[in-house]
Order: sequence, then C-alpha cells, then structure tokens
Amino acid sequence: MVRYEVFDARDLLSFPDGDNSTDTVFGGIHFNLTTLKHWNYTYYSNGTLSNNSKCYLTYEPYQPVLLYTNGSFINATKCYSAVDPIGVRGYVGIGFAAVFGIALMLTLTTLAKHGKMYLPKEKRFYPIGRRWQWYWGCFVCACALISLFTNIDVDRYHVQELPIIVTSFFWFLICQGTVALVWESVRHWGSWQERQFVDPNPFVYRTDDRRSKVEFYLPLWVYFWIWMNFFLVVPRSWTFVEMQRSPEQTLAKTIPTATGARFKAGAFCLVIASLTIVYSLRHSIYHYKPRNRGIFNRTWGFIKAIPMRFVLTIPLCLALVAYQVLISFDWTFSVMRYGGIVPVIFAWGYGPPLLILFVQIIYGFASPNEDKALIAQRRQRGEVIDQELGIVKKPAWWRRVRGEHLYTLRDKITQNVNEVGGKRGLKARFEDEEREPPLGGDLVTRSNNNTIEMNSLSHNPRVDRAGVGNLSSMGESRRYTGKSDRRHNERVVEDASGVIFPNNAEAERQAQRERWIHEISQDGPPSYSDTDRGRSTRHDGSNNAQRNDSTDTTDSTAAPPQQVRSMLDV
Repeated sequence: MVRYEVFDARDLLSFPDGDNSTDTVFGGIHFNLTTLKHWNYTYYSNGTLSNNSKCYLTYEPYQPVLLYTNGSFINATKCYSAVDPIGVRGYVGIGFAAVFGIALMLTLTTLAKHGKMYLPKEKRFYPIGRRWQWYWGCFVCACALISLFTNIDVDRYHVQELPIIVTSFFWFLICQGTVALVWESVRHWGSWQERQFVDPNPFVYRTDDRRSKVEFYLPLWVYFWIWMNFFLVVPRSWTFVEMQRSPEQTLAKTIPTATGARFKAGAFCLVIASLTIVYSLRHSIYHYKPRNRGIFNRTWGFIKAIPMRFVLTIPLCLALVAYQVLISFDWTFSVMRYGGIVPVIFAWGYGPPLLILFVQIIYGFASPNEDKALIAQRRQRGEVIDQELGIVKKPAWWRRVRGEHLYTLRDKITQNVNEVGGKRGLKARFEDEEREPPLGGDLVTRSNNNTIEMNSLSHNPRVDRAGVGNLSSMGESRRYTGKSDRRHNERVVEDASGVIFPNNAEAERQAQRERWIHEISQDGPPSYSDTDRGRSTRHDGSNNAQRNDSTDTTDSTAAPPQQVRSMLDV
C-alpha cells in the first residue's frame, strides 16, 4: 500500500551541505544528493526524509547506511516506528489500563450476581433490563483498555500515525458508553421501585397513563441523542489526528478539524442525554417515593430520596460531558493532542468513567440480587399475614420428628384425602348418612317419620350443645361421622328442629323428593313394542319371538302418533 505523506511547505528544509554540490550528510554519513533529488526526496524539519511514498528517519542512530541508485536505502528506519522511549503519557496510561482491567473483572462478577434469575420471567420486567448497566460497564472497560494500551505508543512514535488515532477514537466511545451506563442505572432504579410496588398488587399502576408513556419514550429519547453523538463523531476520516508532524501542520490541518462543527454538535447531543438522565431520576422519585408538601419539604424529600451512588455518578457523568464540550472548543486540553497536558487528559478524560465504574461495582457487591430481595419481601408479607390470622408455623424440626420428610407424593395425597373425610367419594358418604339409624335408637324407616323415641337424644352431645339436651325424644335423625364442622352443625340444628317441631320440614322434603322420583319415572316415551313399529311377531312352542318376513306397513301407518311429553322425548 502506497502512503502519501502530507507536509506543509513551511516544514521543508534544504539538504545539509556535504563535501561538494552533489553531496549531503545525514548523521555523519554522506549520500549522493543527485540521486535523492532524482527520486524526489525532500528533507523536513522533523528530521525525516520522504518522497510522498516512503519516509525514513535521518538522525542518529536511525540514519540510513547506504543509498542505491534506484532510490532505496540500506539499514534505514521508517518514520512510523516506535523508536522513542515511553513518556509520561505512556506510563500513566499503563497504570490506568491496569485499574480498568480490574474494573472489568469486578464488573463481570457483579453482572453474574445481579443477572442471575431466581423467579420466573415477567413480561413487564425483562431480565435484560437489569443487566444493561453491567453490559455498558463492560463496554466502557473494553474501550478504555484499547485506548490506554495504544496510548503507550503515542509518545514512542516520532511521526504520529495509528496509535493516536485509535486512542482518540476509543475515547469518544468511552464517553458514549459512560453516558449510557449512567442512564441505564437510573432507568433501572426506577423500574426496580415500580416492581416492588407491582409485586404485591399488579393493578396499583396503570399501563396506559402518562407515567407509563413517559417511561416508554424516555429510553428512545436518550439513545437517540447518544447515537447522534456517535454518528457525528465516529463515521469520518480520522487521518487529521496524525497530522501533527510539525507545529505548522497542526495549526493548518488538525486543530480546525478537531474543533469543528461536528465535534461541537456531538458534544451538545451528550448534554441533552445527560439532562434527560436527571429528569428521569426526578420522574422516578416523584412517582415511587413519598411526596411532601411545601417547597422546602419537597426539596429536602427529593434530596433524601436520591440514592448515594447517583449523587456520585451523575455529577461525574456531567463532568465527562463537560470535558468533551471543552475540547471541542479548546485544542489545548484535547485528548487528541500529541504532547498534551497529561494531568488534564487522564484526570478529566479517563478519571470520571473509572470512578463511575467503581461506584457501580461497590453498589453491586453491597446490594442483593433483586429476585432474592423480592423473595424476602414476599416472605415478610406472608409472615405479617400469618400473624394477623393467628397462624403459627411449626419449626423446621417438626416434620423430621413426625417423619413427614420421608413421605412420598402418594403418602401426602393419602394424608390430605383422610383429612377431608376419608377415601370414599362425597356421594357415597351422603348415601351412607341417609341409611344410618337415628342416634341412640333402632333403625327407623322413612315411613315412620312421625314416630318419636324419647331415648334417642338422651346421650347426644351435639343436641346438648344446641340447647335441647334435656329432651329424650326426637324425630328421624341421622348420625354424621365426618370431620366437617359445617355439616356437623347443620345436623345438630336439624335434630333440634325435629325435636321442637315434630312435623318438621324434613318429612315434607322427603315426600316431595319421592313425588319427583315418581313423576320422573312416569315421564318419558312409552316402552318399546314391535307392534308400534309396524312389526308382527309369532310365537312358536319354544316361546321364542320370530320376525315376520312380510313387508306390510299397514300397522305402522294405522298406529296412533307418539305423544311427546317433554323435551327429553325428542
């Protein structure tokens, strides 16, 4: 690939004088000046020799040894080589890169902690919503590592090339990722507050009110401005950054582009996104925190409701955006400047993202997983409800003492069935109750409903509880041996009413039931007969009915029509 060098005319120098008019000297070595001019080599003020396709260093100890007549050098060092020692910017970059590497590992740990699910997925609260802040944290760490490791070669390159471009490119990605990180942390905090309200009561908040619409459109609004910053800054030619080979070239080509309109507009986009983060925090506090009356109380309540990590991360995010705004107007403090002010570049350019990451990491280790926190809240609500109902749960050792921990599923089902009334079905138990004799006496049939035996209730504790224990006789009674307290009380009331009112309603209900059964048995279509269907039968000596082979249907048409008595006959 042919590289075309771009130098300003004011960077050109005349060749050093040699022994004669066709001789020049570089680093104590003589070269043929006629050959150099023939191949269009030019000597520049930064100590390089270039013909717009090849560039070589001319100062000791990197000067060429020999020049051939075809324009090629022996033992020459190209301009785009890391030949200088690591400077202050490189050493500071190594330290920051190591700290960002630690932050990356810790961020992955917190992502594993908070991203794990202990409850089923909910359509209203997706699991990825709480993971986005950690994803953006990993993105910021990755971009910072690339930017800082390539930053080492910025000082080592005598002629700037790819390292300073990569460093500047990924620094702008760090800004975008940091704003997105802070935004996701604030947005998810509001979502977590809402989830704690919705979990005990899913209908506490509407899904079509102004609050929900604002929370739907705010992410779109924020990411729109972040992506606008990306499209204004990133997709462009970045060769202007390496045009710092001389002061004249820097003033003519690098500074006008680095402080151009696109960088200013991109910084303005991040300002809008940062202000939206502040509004989102205010929106969440307004809807999910207690409200106060009065300007002073409302302001103080708003300050107390702000989580401590947002008190730190939001100002740091605003400081980072302010630095991008500053370098879009003033080249002196720019991160793209070769030989720039190192304390400002790292303290203001790389410091806020690093501090935001560690604030997030401390929060991640200090706070529990949200699913676990929600499970604990549900357990606390259950304990409060049990206390209100007077339910006391048995200790954990209770099941082991009773041997219930060894029960199989079949044993548990059998135990539950026995607790609700035995193995037989409900209908069968009702039939048994209908056939049972009265308490304390012999079997009495339904036709003897009016017969009263005075000894039938003499030892009936249920009737004693009903207040008729002194009576020695009653009407028809049925013993109830089940475990249902409701049916037990109903039988007591029926027995008592049968004693107080001999002509009780039970006999009337039984008579009405028998009348219904009789009517149902009489209702319906007539019994089947061959003569009704137009068939004739003949009986032989063996008393077996045989079908007639005649096709005569006179009897069928002469028979009276069938009368439909109810819809069941149709």
